[in-house]
Amino acid sequence: MPHRRKRDLIIKGFSKLLKEDKLKIVAELMDNQLETIELLKSFWYADTEKQKIFDEFSENTITNFYIPYGIAPNVMVNGKTHLVPMVIEESSVVAAASSAARFWSERGGFHARVKNAVKVGQIHFQWAGDKDKFVSLFDELKQRFRKNTKTITANMEKRGGGILDFELIDMRDKLENYYQINITFETKDSMGANFINSCLEESARTLQDFVKNHPSFEEKEKEITIIMAILSNYTPDCLVKVWVECPFAELENIDPSLTGEQFARKFEMAVKIAEIDPFRATTHNKGIFNGIDAVAIATGNDFRAIEAAGHAFASRNGHYQSLSHVEIKNGRFKYWIELPLALGTVGGLTSLHPLAKHSLEMLGKPSAKQLMMIIAALGMANNFAAIRSLITKGIQQGHMKMHLMNILNHFKASEKEKEKAVTYFSNHKVSFAEVGEFIKNLRLS
Repeated sequence: MPHRRKRDLIIKGFSKLLKEDKLKIVAELMDNQLETIELLKSFWYADTEKQKIFDEFSENTITNFYIPYGIAPNVMVNGKTHLVPMVIEESSVVAAASSAARFWSERGGFHARVKNAVKVGQIHFQWAGDKDKFVSLFDELKQRFRKNTKTITANMEKRGGGILDFELIDMRDKLENYYQINITFETKDSMGANFINSCLEESARTLQDFVKNHPSFEEKEKEITIIMAILSNYTPDCLVKVWVECPFAELENIDPSLTGEQFARKFEMAVKIAEIDPFRATTHNKGIFNGIDAVAIATGNDFRAIEAAGHAFASRNGHYQSLSHVEIKNGRFKYWIELPLALGTVGGLTSLHPLAKHSLEMLGKPSAKQLMMIIAALGMANNFAAIRSLITKGIQQGHMKMHLMNILNHFKASEKEKEKAVTYFSNHKVSFAEVGEFIKNLRLS
């Protein structure tokens, strides 16, 4: 057996090694080193130039990790129908989104509007001087900020974006001598993280120079500590709203045991529970992000930033609650979702990743605001599908049917065994144990 590397060994200079050498180091942790290297290499692109693009996305890349790329059809947003790409491994998500999208496409589709697209950056600093004096000089400081960031903002301003405003925030009641300067931005079709951070770092230098050299400040006031300058992923003023509505009559036959009105009122109660109970709200919102994250990944957007903003927004009233809401009025069912989505359709991964570019082209090369509406609609579709299942047949029946192939692959079922299993479980309960027993009996017969 080949020598195996100790797991607690410290590796120096790993990032400087050749890719092949990194592979060997990883393989030394495994029982079968040759098989490990072969497996990892099997996910490389044959096209070396394409593989080089993927290698350079991240540090210490040794292979690619594949996740299914699926399509949700019939997603109608503001009267326009889309095929929406979704990158996700959870088996029922694309099916659920597709089902809900089809359902609402026959009832007018999803209606959407972007309420705002403002993003925020912050300079965090400590200063022990006279606040009133600082406030009196703040307009002058703002002019310095704009002047010193002009070379950074020029191109963005040509596209109609740039720095919007500056605000001084006194946080001394929370931390000693602590202030923020919040700067708001419009970044048009770019997500804008690099642009915002470049502006912030230049503005932080301007702030430090302003305080140290302005003649209005006394010597003891010239000491300022810049803690950091960084964008915020919480974007409560970068909001999108998506909604659907229909009369009770159009909710008939969703479940044979419920009238349209009964379904609407049961659905409303399920959402209200998520508005008051954080345990339920967490799972409820996770279902929303099933759809949002899948499209964000497919289009090269940062799903981690999107989720962080969404969860912070869900807590804005002092407790964590549902991102979706229901109103029943005058015999009509209205259901909506409102949340922050900071997205980009140009620059970054959206331009470099070949499938991200393909996804955006498939969607008709949307603007950032159009993509906000499409992605929010997918989150809403998944939320609707999940609640519909929960208040009728239960979540497991549909989920486990979709999960059947994963279970069969776990048991290394042959194609003939899969065919028989699909037929049998079309009207039998799917569970890991039941499928295992079925395969076992097939092989014994």
